[in-house]
Amino acid sequence: MIRGMYSAISGLKNHQVMLDVTANNLANVNTIGYKGSRATFKDQLQQNFSGGAASGATSGGQNPQQVGLGVSLSSVDNLMTSGNLQNTGNPLDVAISGEGFFRVAPGAPPALPTAAMQYTRAGNFSRNDQGFLVTSEGYYVMGRDFTTGTDEYIQLPAGATGSAVATDGTVSYIPSGGGARVTASTISLAKFPNENGLVRASGNRWQEDPSSGAEIVGQPGGTYGNTIGGTIEMSNVDLANEFTAMIVAQRGFQANSRVISTSDELLQDLVNLKR
Repeated sequence: MIRGMYSAISGLKNHQVMLDVTANNLANVNTIGYKGSRATFKDQLQQNFSGGAASGATSGGQNPQQVGLGVSLSSVDNLMTSGNLQNTGNPLDVAISGEGFFRVAPGAPPALPTAAMQYTRAGNFSRNDQGFLVTSEGYYVMGRDFTTGTDEYIQLPAGATGSAVATDGTVSYIPSGGGARVTASTISLAKFPNENGLVRASGNRWQEDPSSGAEIVGQPGGTYGNTIGGTIEMSNVDLANEFTAMIVAQRGFQANSRVISTSDELLQDLVNLKR
């Protein structure tokens, strides 16, 4: 009975984690570029009552007898599927159709950033007071000169009009005096050997981790996703799946609570046998 109680306690604890993950997904159902998570479980150590035996001259064999000792958290997986694309009409909003992450970093132009690069799928960009392309939190969107392979900031000069982002990542504008369209830079994208290994940071950003591997930088198109101007990628959270997961977590919690109540009643019966 005591063993059953401890198994049920582990079930309560881990179903609460499952509910926490589901609640966070539901809270971010309308967060731009958000990627959902899921919790998975694994069984804990088994207590062996008897070992197995092969068949012999006088026996047909025997299977091992084990009783489990509860459940533990196996993983909290990042679900990196694409979210729905939503047209906004804002030329500086950019979505990625396919693989890759925007590369963003704090900086002080014209010097390139020295802090670690961060990554996002939230493409609700804007221009700051100096014309640089930045995220909603002020991180600079990194472009790259793919001829030389050097990173650079993306700046639209004062008075520029008709800004646009092409499917290959090129950001262009019409100068204040008119004339031919000018290319400011090309948005760079990053991929990883294991994108599920990225670590979440605040503000829709991700950080590189040893489990994710180092960034592989490329230009939109080809093996990287295309950039779509005037569009943003919404959260990939599926409400129907999350409500189902919430019910499953609730029922699992209730079942484990019932095990504890039943074990307590049996213990009380044992105590009463003395009377």
